[in-house]
Amino acid sequence: MATSRTIRLLGSTFAAALCCAATLTTTPASAEVIIAPMAPPPPRVEVMPAPREGYVWDQGRWRWDHGRYVWTPGHWQPVRAGYRWVPGHWAQRGPHWRWIEGHWA
Repeated sequence: MATSRTIRLLGSTFAAALCCAATLTTTPASAEVIIAPMAPPPPRVEVMPAPREGYVWDQGRWRWDHGRYVWTPGHWQPVRAGYRWVPGHWAQRGPHWRWIEGHWA
């Protein structure tokens, strides 16, 4: 009796853990929607550092901050085995511009 209850409890715990893991891996770190009323300036020329084992370079970008664009320099992202890095980018949606967050795919 105790064994079947333990197995059910472990099965439920495992299922909950899988659901949480799936949610965490598919949801961007910042789910905030960023919309700007005008196009971003052209990207700045940024010298990419030499390759670094176990990391991928995420180029710099313009971010919308309190009514203006501010440059954020590039940085290293730790590699996720079996995935490729898709850089963030601005996309026009009607008259506005929306930030699409970088993510692993």
